[in-house]
Amino acid sequence: MMLGPDDLVLCSGTFAFGTGFTERVDASGAAGFEGLSLWVNDYRGGRAEGLSDADMRAMLDDHGLGIAELDAAWWWLPGAPESVPGEMAAAFEYDEGDMFAIADALGARSLNAVDVFGGTWAIEDAAESFAGLCDRAAEHDLLVHVEFLPWSRIPDLSTAWEIARMADRPNGGVLIDAWHWTRSGPDLALLRSIPGDKVLGIQLDDGPAAPEPDLITATMHERLLPGDGAFDLAGLVDALRATGTRAPWGVEVFSDELHALAADEVAVRAAAAMRAVVSR
Repeated sequence: MMLGPDDLVLCSGTFAFGTGFTERVDASGAAGFEGLSLWVNDYRGGRAEGLSDADMRAMLDDHGLGIAELDAAWWWLPGAPESVPGEMAAAFEYDEGDMFAIADALGARSLNAVDVFGGTWAIEDAAESFAGLCDRAAEHDLLVHVEFLPWSRIPDLSTAWEIARMADRPNGGVLIDAWHWTRSGPDLALLRSIPGDKVLGIQLDDGPAAPEPDLITATMHERLLPGDGAFDLAGLVDALRATGTRAPWGVEVFSDELHALAADEVAVRAAAAMRAVVSR
């Protein structure tokens, strides 16, 4: 299934951690989404439910759903370790081959690349590594987008775009998450200058006008549904449309309050919020 600018995607983190694959798919389809994103552990949860790859693919087809991005590629930057140490290990216990296998099995659109470890690499080295990731992903018909995180070594759109621009791969570009965009010093002029075929992913969410004292805690627990906060989502949506992007509209709301609700209620609320913001 090809996902495009007329489609809504329910991103994995909007559901509570541990929500089962079947529950995610049922809730997303019933709320009228056309796609959903997955983490590797979401896929593994489906297998733990006793579902085969064919079962999961058929379930997606029955609900008219495509897989948008697979989150997240963590190994691609120079100096990345062979495995994730410490408390993050459980969330990132997979490698490139695992993600490509899931993409092949379920028909994913894209792969999301983030900086997890920081380091001392130069932008030129990051671009070379990103180019290699894009080339390998192209063998699986995958797009690849860099997502910037304000506390990381890729802290803003300018840095993410420079990596994608220098890599210069037809399937490579950037992802814009409204939360990270707002907290990293938004530059509408820069966004509007990026070619639409390089804006490959969109994730909308909301929050208060003033930055939180602990950004990592806030982004993982305190996001708001689009329209419920003070972010300039109208300006962001206009700028994204001005690029000519063909990316689907994703909603990613990590929220303890939202995660306390049933999956079907989460999906209904997220769909209503997204439709109001993007004026479908």
